[in-house]
Amino acid sequence: MEFLTDVKQEQQFLTISIAYFGKKFRDELREGMYGSVDIVKFDELRDLETYIRECPLLHIPEVIFLEMEDDMSAMKQVISRIRANPVAKGISIILLSFKGNKNLVIQEFRPLVSDIYFYPFNVSDLKERLKFILRFKLIRNETAPPMSLGQLGYYKMPLAKRSFDIVFSLLLILACSPILLLIAILIKLDSKGPVFYVSKRAGSGYKIFNFYKFRSMRESADSELASLSSLNQYASDSAGETAAFIKIANDPRITKFGSFLRNTSLDELPQLFNVLKGDMSLVGNRPLPLYEARMLTSDEWASRFLGPAGITGLWQISKRGRREMSDCERRKLDNFYTEKFSFWMDLKIILKTIPALIQKERV
Repeated sequence: MEFLTDVKQEQQFLTISIAYFGKKFRDELREGMYGSVDIVKFDELRDLETYIRECPLLHIPEVIFLEMEDDMSAMKQVISRIRANPVAKGISIILLSFKGNKNLVIQEFRPLVSDIYFYPFNVSDLKERLKFILRFKLIRNETAPPMSLGQLGYYKMPLAKRSFDIVFSLLLILACSPILLLIAILIKLDSKGPVFYVSKRAGSGYKIFNFYKFRSMRESADSELASLSSLNQYASDSAGETAAFIKIANDPRITKFGSFLRNTSLDELPQLFNVLKGDMSLVGNRPLPLYEARMLTSDEWASRFLGPAGITGLWQISKRGRREMSDCERRKLDNFYTEKFSFWMDLKIILKTIPALIQKERV
């Protein structure tokens, strides 16, 4: 069947969300796209940056079109800040250049953007790029509408589970306080950077919170992630789906002491404070980085967020660190826990977590 016919038939489900800075082509993009584009328009760069920064996780645009301004430095700074936002990692940023030195534009912006179009070009070139993105979404069977936070609902933790979390996490923090202090000192002696690694994670009901770990990597580790995608042990999924989870085998960003922390799972101890705060439970599905959570919004996989987020869970005690575990298997384990979890299941998982703490692989 002709691709454009496919798009027209799927228009009620399949939409590309666009943030457009500038005026030249933004109104023409809708024409002939069968309602498959949703454009938010911006006349000021600062307004676009504010929009991306404050946009809810499930409503982040998939594409940003930027018409080049005379002040290249200011635009470069804005793009760099957008790229540094963990929520915006999956956005395609396309630069539209109408004047200036072509080689200079490539040199300054190629590392920051997905593509650059140099004038003369017309709106049909941009539409072809959008059609490619639509085709890619169809191939990935993502025609079902994303679940909104209202549709998804929120997980309400049972009183018994929350009470157990508070008591047990507080006792563990008190008992482990000398170890926590010693680890903090050794991290500072081992490498430059902060003691704790703090990142935004999506937990129950896509609730976003600050997630704590002992730092086990170089300080610049996050900026190096894109260059290591070929090492992702979940990259090759037998189901043919794009991997939602990221786990780097033999990660070169890990420090010497960080390798020990990871292999013994001692880097996870600060998450006891997340449990005490109520961000997480001792047992549940792993809270995900925002760029991973955005890939799990379909009806089939979003149910993992209807259960508690936890430090340990079925994944950790079953196949943690094993290469034969696929991305799809891990998703299914998360869904199974959400549907079947109970107080007694949690106790079994906690008891089985201790022997699972020592990993056999460096991941």
